[in-house]
Amino acid sequence: MQNSSEVQSAVTALKKRLSLSEKAPFSQAAHVGLILGTGLSGLVAALHDVVRVPYAELPHFPVSTVDSHAGVFVRGLLEGVPVLVQQGRCHLYEGFSPAQVCMGVRVMAGMGVDTLIITNAAGALNPQFDAGTLMCMTDQINFTGRTPLAGPNVDEWGPRFPDMSCIFDPALRALALDSAARLGIRLERGVYIGVHGPQMESPAETRMFRQWGADAVGMSTVLEVLAARHLGMRVLGISCLSNKNLPDCMQPAPLEEVIAVASRAGRQLERLLMDMVTKL
Repeated sequence: MQNSSEVQSAVTALKKRLSLSEKAPFSQAAHVGLILGTGLSGLVAALHDVVRVPYAELPHFPVSTVDSHAGVFVRGLLEGVPVLVQQGRCHLYEGFSPAQVCMGVRVMAGMGVDTLIITNAAGALNPQFDAGTLMCMTDQINFTGRTPLAGPNVDEWGPRFPDMSCIFDPALRALALDSAARLGIRLERGVYIGVHGPQMESPAETRMFRQWGADAVGMSTVLEVLAARHLGMRVLGISCLSNKNLPDCMQPAPLEEVIAVASRAGRQLERLLMDMVTKL
């Protein structure tokens, strides 16, 4: 579903909230947007001149039921660059529709964001990848069975049949790899597969995903990426690999452990993004 009227209402309300802030308004719009996934909210502490607007204060905007997702839009300066941050997201497994899951992306576009960096916590499927490291997404597989582009098309947003031959922006990926190399950060490259959840993957599913060419698996991101590309946004995807899925010796991955490992990897992500943002 392409919920343009609801998105516009939320955009209008967010603009009003930001303009009424006691903080000095930015001299320029925030063209860079960040979506911070599970355990990755630490980057917000690096922002200056921060203004926060909870999702609950915006009309029609869904509020996450997951404790590790704060549910706040944050506007601030990162290394002197204006950014708009989604601190937490909503997921299909919470019972939200694809349109609700992608509401944040579409609101960001309405606020003037044209470059989007999407992050998440994911399980490593590639046996050569280790938990606690980062992966730059080179492509994605949408295994949720859903899409945010169904229903009547909003032509102002994008074409009826948007091209997905190059989902993640090559220049942004090159910039991420260059920054990682300079900072001494291990940055893997691979394909992300998004599943519906909330159940974790079985050994048989893990084998299947790996045979399909997936290197990491998670329960978010793919629908947001589809919505962003439909809107013509440049997209970079970074996964924090929070656990390792080896089908012949599967180990439980409780949420507390996922958050803890993602938070540790998130510190490397913060360094990476702070180095990249001034070059965007």
